[in-house]
Amino acid sequence: MIRKVFTNFCIFFFYINLVSAQVPEVPSVIYFADMTLKLNDRARRDIQADVNALYRSSSYFKVKMDRVNLYMPIIERVLREEGVPADFKYLVIQESSLIPDAVSSSNAVGFWQFKEASAREVFLRVDRQIDERKSIVSSTRGAALYLKKHQMSLDNWACALVSYQMGLGGARSYFRDQYKGKRSMHIDKNSYWYLKKFLAHKVAFEGKVGRLVSNSEYLHEYPVMGPTSLSAVSKKLGVSESHLQEYNKWTSNGKIPGDRPYVVTYILKGIAPERPVLVLNTPDSPHTGLSSPEGHTIGFPKISGNLQQAHLPNEIKVNGIKGILASHGSSQEDFARLANISQWKLRRVNDLKKSDPIQGGQYYYTKRKKSKAVVEEYVVQPGETLWEISQQFGIRLSSLKAKNRVYRDKQLQAGMVLKLRKYYKKNEPMAMARIAPKSQKQNPPDAIPSSRTVTPDPPSKSLTKFNPTQKKPEMDSPNVIMHRVLPGDTLYAISKKYEVTVEEIKIWNQMGEGNLLSVGQNLTIRK
Repeated sequence: MIRKVFTNFCIFFFYINLVSAQVPEVPSVIYFADMTLKLNDRARRDIQADVNALYRSSSYFKVKMDRVNLYMPIIERVLREEGVPADFKYLVIQESSLIPDAVSSSNAVGFWQFKEASAREVFLRVDRQIDERKSIVSSTRGAALYLKKHQMSLDNWACALVSYQMGLGGARSYFRDQYKGKRSMHIDKNSYWYLKKFLAHKVAFEGKVGRLVSNSEYLHEYPVMGPTSLSAVSKKLGVSESHLQEYNKWTSNGKIPGDRPYVVTYILKGIAPERPVLVLNTPDSPHTGLSSPEGHTIGFPKISGNLQQAHLPNEIKVNGIKGILASHGSSQEDFARLANISQWKLRRVNDLKKSDPIQGGQYYYTKRKKSKAVVEEYVVQPGETLWEISQQFGIRLSSLKAKNRVYRDKQLQAGMVLKLRKYYKKNEPMAMARIAPKSQKQNPPDAIPSSRTVTPDPPSKSLTKFNPTQKKPEMDSPNVIMHRVLPGDTLYAISKKYEVTVEEIKIWNQMGEGNLLSVGQNLTIRK
């Protein structure tokens, strides 16, 4: 017992000395987001004083670092998914020290310190039962949406950061157009205090995240759809209800309603597993496409260029054509403005209708697609649409339809072999390929869907006549599922979830030509 106490004391003493001996020095140039910030001597002294203050109490720094390392993997992932520079992860440390139920003197609450009105602007639920400001997943996504909205107006990430404290109107009035579009700034004694305080946090914690850890635990995410309770979830997970209450303060009474999906977090031992970003290609794995467990690869769309800034215009190419990555929650008008093209051109080059929503995580083109793809053929997968395939390979929708004499989504069948360069001849039958059954093993809730293995039949069996006008056979006893529309739902997302087509959902629910959904609407899905 004495030896264990002595060992723990030595580790703690070493940790304190390690922290106190390594107070970082503020450099004269700081790279933040996509910007270069040049500091004069006075600014460096001001920021250094804040850095020194953060390191003053070794025990407090240790406690804060434990929280930082616990929550940071989730924060980094959500920021990547939303297309917000990773440097903003230091802002949440500045705002709340990662205390979930922190309350400021102005009644701002939670990890990212939202007031009620601002929280509702970014679709966070705040009432007596649920306060998503205290959810690390929901509040980080809300903060990302808030920052992106301001960035679209200010066109300068440093100004967008300041607007987080003073509001968009305040930032516009304070900065005017002085820094709009600029990628370099000089920081001096007159620079806004909030920006200098943020830079102190960036200097203090940069390089320390993931390194000064006093335990080997990580925060695991468990998506749930209510109605349920933390008590029921605790029994399912085999953890105590009190533990779930400690790390899920966003539910005041332990009840989880059924209005939208929620994420329950709890501690697991070990090292947090790598979690992919919910887009097709990421900066960590450019050009490689998606790989299935069996090793088969889908290499499209092929993304090249500055993948870290894929959400900005003129930074990437999609299949060799200029493109841009859509974030969540954009309208056609806002997205066209961000892409620096007209709405008419956005719709024309992407084969969109006025009513089509912009889908978060989807790549869009800013220049016209081509009349043929670089590959010869593609085998249709369950639930896919003609538009999705045309976007995936950068081929015009009209060309795709004409080459295959297939003009409506309901004519598509899984296994159809579409030609992407040549045309099916006048009387040439549509080739079909057999798709191997999907594995019973399910992907984790947040994992990228793996590619599906396609095994062609022998030529004598795979080439069959296909009548584009024939209807798909009805199932003898179809499973009927009722899907309740949640905030942010689109027909495309729902069709992917249930592996049906958008056209089928519209037919089953007599929706006509429009794609508009209402929150709370019940949709019939036939599996």
